[in-house]
Amino acid sequence: MVVPLNKQTTDGTNEKTPLRYAAIWAEGAARAADARRAVRTFLTHAPRAGHAAVPPALAMDAELATSELVTNAIRHAPGTCGMTLRMSEQELTITVWDSSTEQPAPEKADPRRIGGHGLHLVQTVSEKVVVALRATGKLITAHLPVTPPGNGSPAFSSAVPH
Repeated sequence: MVVPLNKQTTDGTNEKTPLRYAAIWAEGAARAADARRAVRTFLTHAPRAGHAAVPPALAMDAELATSELVTNAIRHAPGTCGMTLRMSEQELTITVWDSSTEQPAPEKADPRRIGGHGLHLVQTVSEKVVVALRATGKLITAHLPVTPPGNGSPAFSSAVPH
């Protein structure tokens, strides 16, 4: 199930309405490539919805965080999973939920190890990462700043080499 980008609700304030997107994947149907494509489309749509254009570094970081979070959900949690995206004037949040009730822990960096770097990468490109454990699974939310207060440039440069 996908919530179309044009289905937005107002929150009753004078601020721009946050742009939102949601997707739910049945067991075995989630693919990181589809999630990255959804983020790319979401961010491309932002200016048409009245939001500022997204800097390329933020778009790359958002795709990386999304890819890592969805891949972790696919690898470590059986069942359905989903993703929500929310963009306000201040930040982009990427939330991925899955059916695992295990607390994820980033592993220490080890250049000799294949895999196991995903959560560390998400933390590197995000201002903060919040894990909410539930009885039926967990939600992991990456918060990426769109711009710092009073400035039109990205809050920090991308962790992804350009």
